[in-house]
Amino acid sequence: MSPLMLVHIVGGSAALVSGAAALTLRKGGRWHGRAGTVFFGAMTVMTLTGALIAALKPERATAAIGILTCYLVATAWWTARRRDGKAGRFEVAALAVGLGCALALLSFGLIAMNSPRGRIDLLPFPPMFLFGGVAALAATLDLSFLLRRQLSGRQRIGRHVWRMSTAMLIATTSFFQGQQDEFPEAWQGSFLWDLPGYAVLAAMLFWILRVRFGKSWRRWPPGETKAVSRAPSSSPPAPDPA
Repeated sequence: MSPLMLVHIVGGSAALVSGAAALTLRKGGRWHGRAGTVFFGAMTVMTLTGALIAALKPERATAAIGILTCYLVATAWWTARRRDGKAGRFEVAALAVGLGCALALLSFGLIAMNSPRGRIDLLPFPPMFLFGGVAALAATLDLSFLLRRQLSGRQRIGRHVWRMSTAMLIATTSFFQGQQDEFPEAWQGSFLWDLPGYAVLAAMLFWILRVRFGKSWRRWPPGETKAVSRAPSSSPPAPDPA
């Protein structure tokens, strides 16, 4: 096993553990913040090493998905750190990365769809369109953020939640479903390996809906970081989360 692959595996393992903790711990609490920071660091290591490994094979679409996942977790983490909810140079750079991922993945999807094998390298075209759509959505919301110049408290938390959760979903399904050939033969193909992905998806939908419709988040002003149970009640409802 190469040192690069070892670093990738260690980063992925730490990301799965810290990501699960961040999803279950109380939002706005100290331990949630610490778990989220570890998740950000571990995911950065895992995605960038994974993208490099894929590029060297080469597996071009897989490398682009790795960069997309890194972009999602980086923008989510920075959104939580930027408590004033204002857009800056980081968001401009993020928009460029998101657009680049969208264009690359959608282009790869079109090329693969029109190829005799229906794939590029080892990846069939449907996942390329799926991830390209995610990248296009994220880039569109980045552009909306830049045009608004500032997000409300609820929009900021919504942006953080869906991007972190999507990155966690990609990491979870990539490991439990995409690496089954590395498991003992008797374990391969079991429906149990689908359950972690469903659990992350359910948690993501729960928190998105709670941020969207919860009365506590509805009253958060920009920059508020207190736990939900201590949220103030004086501010009016904010628009939909970005």
